[in-house]
Amino acid sequence: MKVIIKNLNYTYIISKSKFIGIIHKVYSKEEIDNILEEYRKKYSQATHICYAYILPNAKKYSDDGEPLGTAGIPILDILEKNNLCYVLGVVIRYFGGIKLGSNGLVRSYSHTISETLINNIKELEYGYLIKITENYDKIDKIEYLLKNDQIISKQFLDKITIYAIINKKILENFSNIHYEILEEKII
Repeated sequence: MKVIIKNLNYTYIISKSKFIGIIHKVYSKEEIDNILEEYRKKYSQATHICYAYILPNAKKYSDDGEPLGTAGIPILDILEKNNLCYVLGVVIRYFGGIKLGSNGLVRSYSHTISETLINNIKELEYGYLIKITENYDKIDKIEYLLKNDQIISKQFLDKITIYAIINKKILENFSNIHYEILEEKII
């Protein structure tokens, strides 16, 4: 099973119609509902906001008024063909006045979501959200072990406190560093 690396978007224009593809890493139906609601507000002038998602025990798609099977199913097909989970694919369409036909719509929605996935897929990996609390003399070692994209936040008080998401392999290198595992995560 695979996941996306990061949330990305891609814009595709064909026959004056604009397709905005957005891919999200998601963990719950509530999170998906919130993202979709945000897009309905942000893109309120869009003609269609079509989507598909895959979670461990759920999948769903929506054509949002496009002809049946021309938007949501193609998005879902691309997600499934890439063996993805914990993913939401959204394509926002602004109609340009020229009808694309069913085959043109399927190709456009498939192309748009496919482009958001290029170089953005990795194997599913489990890791941890950790809290590191250490003296300042260990900051160089901590920063050596962590990549910038793993660090969520840093606080500099009496001691340094760092919140990070790391995999199990990196955690094994933290033998002389004080940390607390806050939760298991999919990374």
